[in-house]
Parts: sequence; C-alpha cells; structure tokens
Amino acid sequence: MTSEKGKIIILQFNGRLLSLLLRDNRILSAQVHRKTGHAVGDIYLGRVQKISENIGAAFVDLGQGYLTFLSLSEAKYAMPANRRPDGRLKAGDELAVQIVKEPIKTKLAGVTSRLSLAGKYAVAETASPAAAHGQGRALAAPVRVSSKLPRRQQDGFRASEELRRIAEDNGCCLTVRTNAGGLEDWTPLLAEAGELAAQLSHIVETAGSRTCYSCLRREKPEYIHFVENSYTSEYDEVVTDLPEICQELREHFSGSGLPVRLYEDAMLPLYKLYSVETRIQELLDRKVWLRSGGYLVIEPTEALVSIDVNSGKYEHGREQEAAYLQVNREAAQMIALQLRARNLSGMILVDFINMKKAENNRQLMEYLKSLLQKDSVPAEVVDMTALGLVEITRKKVNPSFREQYFALRDEEQREPSRQGADFRMEKKDAASENGKGQGRQISEKL
Repeated sequence: MTSEKGKIIILQFNGRLLSLLLRDNRILSAQVHRKTGHAVGDIYLGRVQKISENIGAAFVDLGQGYLTFLSLSEAKYAMPANRRPDGRLKAGDELAVQIVKEPIKTKLAGVTSRLSLAGKYAVAETASPAAAHGQGRALAAPVRVSSKLPRRQQDGFRASEELRRIAEDNGCCLTVRTNAGGLEDWTPLLAEAGELAAQLSHIVETAGSRTCYSCLRREKPEYIHFVENSYTSEYDEVVTDLPEICQELREHFSGSGLPVRLYEDAMLPLYKLYSVETRIQELLDRKVWLRSGGYLVIEPTEALVSIDVNSGKYEHGREQEAAYLQVNREAAQMIALQLRARNLSGMILVDFINMKKAENNRQLMEYLKSLLQKDSVPAEVVDMTALGLVEITRKKVNPSFREQYFALRDEEQREPSRQGADFRMEKKDAASENGKGQGRQISEKL
C-alpha cells in the first residue's frame, strides 16, 4: 500500500536531461530527452520520395535528407498540398505529416498524416478522410473518451454539447483523456479542447500555402509532454533544479493549479536527494529483487524480452504451492512496474514459478491482466503456452529506457559494455579517456 503520492523530477544528470516519476523510492516512469532537431509530435510539410507497395509504405523526406516511414494505411488520410486530392498517393506529393515514432536502431522515424495535438485533458485529431479532404463536416464520433474512465463518466463526456460543438466547428475529433476524470469543473477541459482544435484547424488550412519542408508546428518540449502524460493521481508536484525549465513549466501549467517547485539546495543536490544514480542503476540491471526474497531476471533481446521469476531466498515452509502463488503475484506486480519504467515493448515472455493447481494459474493470469490494464501504453496478456510461459505484448511507442539512456554514447561510437555493468563503468571510462582532471569535472556534474 502506498501512503503518499509521488513526484516528477526533471534534472540534468550525467550529461542527459531526464524526467522521472518517482514514488515509494522507485521509478514508475522515465524518459531521456533527445537533442535531435526532429522530435515526436513535430508537424512538417514533407515530400514523398518513393512508394513501396510490397511493404505497404511511403518514404517521406522532411528536408535535408531526413527520411521517414509512412504506412500506406495512414496515407489514405493525406491531402497533397501541391495538387488536387484524388485519394491516391504519388511520389512528389507534398504532405503535412506528424512524427509519431522516433528512429529506433536501423528503423526510420515513423510519421502519420492523421495530425493530432495533445494536452493534459484532451487530444484533437484530424477527422475522417471525408472531413480531412473538405468534403463534409459530419463526424460519426466527434467525441471519444478514454476507456480507463468509469462508464458513467464516459457517457457524460460523450453527451457534452460543448465538446461536440468544438469538434464540429473545427472539423476534428476530440478525445477526452484519463486526467479529465479528476476534474470537478470542466472549464479547463473545454478551454484546452477549444484551443487545441483551433490550432489544428489552422495548421490544416494553412499547410497548402507553405513551402515544402517547412515545420508547420514545433512540438512542446518533451518534459512538458512527460508531465501531461503522467496520471495526476500518481504525483502531487513537479520538482526541478533548472531555473529555465521551472519557469517554462510554471507558465505552461499556470491555469491547472499544478505545483511546480524550483529546488535550490546547493548542499544537497537534487539527484542525491532522490538517489537518482541508484534508481537508474536499478533500471539498467538484469536482476530485480522482490521483497519476499525472490527476484526477476530481465533479458531484452533483438526478438523479444524474456523475464524469469525465481524464488531466490524465499522460505516457503510446508505450503509450497501457496508460497509459489505469493511470489508469482509479487513478481506480477513488479513486472507491470518494470515494463512501464523501462519502457519494454514488443513480445515479452515470462517464466513464472511453476504451479500445479490450475486455479492458481488462472488467478495469476487474471491478476496480471488487471495490472497491465493500468498501463498508459496498450499492453495485453495473450496466453500461457504449453510450457508454462506467459506471453505479453506491449505497444512500441518509444525506444526502451536503456536505448534512450545510451543513445548519446552510441552516437559517439562507443560500444556499450555488458548489461548492467556499463552504467557503473561510464565514469571510469570518462576518467581514463579524458584524464583525471576531466574525470573530476564529470563527477562534479553528477
């Protein structure tokens, strides 16, 4: 049981800008903010370089050779800016596209022609193909609602005439986010929805008059998105030791009542106050200890992520089956937390401790499903195989935390060392490569 809400901390650590959601001395969510000029959420007027029907994709250049991947299933929403739309996509077409996925390893960044703007309480998105091409304003479902909200609240938001009018007036669809469920007064939701819908409508209407490769909209900083995408029920304030970021956060969230605090204790740096180095090391280690004495071994590979559950030091006594169920339930809790904190995705195979009773396996599966339903990223328990392995799928949105954390070092063409050890070796590497003097400077920045 948790007695207090957590905190979001934003800080510079080891040469990286980090946003961390911490509660009960653990990281619930983490992100390393990229320094690239192209960020998820940016909207560009790009040019289609090539269409590959066999893989169902179009390759869109955003300028200076920055190629992106556009699924042809998404391309049906596109409206070329340099010719009359005819429902088809051709090489040379100039399209307004939005970056939705970062480049991961050898894969290109992903883009979509379904533009969307997200806020804390609502998301505005370009509507159906007919509306996107200016052929009508009738929207089948102008207001959608997060499925994580109670049914009664969902029905209330869908019936809102104010939200429906905002969507129809701007020719877009609105989605009410989970955070809106905590509002007693809908004024912040309606104000934000109106602003987002108007901005989106303006982008769509003016795209045809812009030159190719123009940036139609630069996305908000990633740390603002991190705060907006975190459930308000999980934290009570945002803390940072960076004055510029603190000011930007206060200005952005001025009307929401979100407390933003500037940490200024020079005697005890923010990263030490929250043991950031230790917490990050826990996210990079293979082994994760459970309170019962059991542990997980998490092994990401190219094809999938394997998680092995071990009883470890747990003393089970005579009731072995009941003990295994207890460890497996604790492991399920930790697995749900680690998938989110490490941002692990794709196919995940979990080898729980074998239990003989079918009823215990059924209880475990139902419990794991209920835990994954709370994840903001779609995650699903698929099945338990004949060998007793539990299959989980989790949508791939961004690179894993490990990939994000070592992206800077990989860009500098330094090979990461073995799992779990590279974080500890990083400061030693810096000292040996740059000399003791520079090594001390790096330690001071930590």
